Amino acid sequence: MSDNENGVSGFGWFLAGLGVGALVGVLYAPKAGKDTRDDIVAGALEARERAAALAQEGKERAAALAEQGKQQMNEYVDRGKEYYDRGRTQWTQYVDKGKDLVHEQQEKVAAAIDAGKEAYVNTTTADQA
Repeated sequence: MSDNENGVSGFGWFLAGLGVGALVGVLYAPKAGKDTRDDIVAGALEARERAAALAQEGKERAAALAEQGKQQMNEYVDRGKEYYDRGRTQWTQYVDKGKDLVHEQQEKVAAAIDAGKEAYVNTTTADQA
């Protein structure tokens, strides 16, 4: 008899589980096809709007970064021009100093040659006299 009671009892639990499963299936059943399609379309439109917003934000950010890069590049170009001008000025000063030094040395050499010529003339005229 106990076997028979377990069989009936097991079948009862099976029926109870089947009922609970059917109830849960009805409660969690998917929406109707039209509702599901409408939800999918709404989700796709929302995703497209978010993607467009993110794309616009990316464009604005890229434009801002490009402008910042241009400003930095202009600063570097200006700084480079400044260094070039400073170097050119220093080079011109060094060239002018070199020219002055060469001119002074030429004058000294010319004076020394003139002095040598004069000494030679004085020595040769003194020897002839």
